[in-house]
Amino acid sequence: MARVFLHGLGQGPDSWQPVRACLSPAPEDALPDLTALLRRGDGTYGALLASLTSALEVLPGPLDLCGLSLGAVLALDYAARRPERVRSLVLIAPQLRMPRRLLALQDLLFRLLPERLVTGGTDLKKAELLTLTRSMADLDLTAPLPGLACPALVVCGARDRANLPAARELAGLLPEAELRVFPGAGHALNRETPELLAQVLGAFWSNRP
Repeated sequence: MARVFLHGLGQGPDSWQPVRACLSPAPEDALPDLTALLRRGDGTYGALLASLTSALEVLPGPLDLCGLSLGAVLALDYAARRPERVRSLVLIAPQLRMPRRLLALQDLLFRLLPERLVTGGTDLKKAELLTLTRSMADLDLTAPLPGLACPALVVCGARDRANLPAARELAGLLPEAELRVFPGAGHALNRETPELLAQVLGAFWSNRP
């Protein structure tokens, strides 16, 4: 059995260290590097999911998947395809379907802005980011949700207006989900509120058989 922490876009595996420091890290913990996995394929979401799936398949299951933003989308997608491999889901600042208007605006801004402003100093290049986000335009994960029977925790910051509606919808569609909204918090909860997030994660996982 392994806990898997999937970071968000513009983050790296180290973004989970403040949370794990409060959680008692386990040797079985896995922190995949999504940027490295992205570069194994053609840079699209489908190729990233395939690379992540290959990495997860070798881990001892069942898995406790915890993902933020892009990591939450990937965790949900993997769980929908391989439900027998997933013991529980934690989905932080998730999306169910990609907001097309927001993606179109984001695409325009990404093309116009300098590289350093787009990537935020991360290892991801602007062209890679554009390829990935464009490939997610038609993504919609609503159909398999009623069949996902594993316990799920959906978490979002109260100030994360781009993702809070999706978090509420997701919590309502998953059969065994609970929703936690962190007052005054934004998007990157693993960096903004690591102690509170660790406390919530610890309580959720400790109740799993």
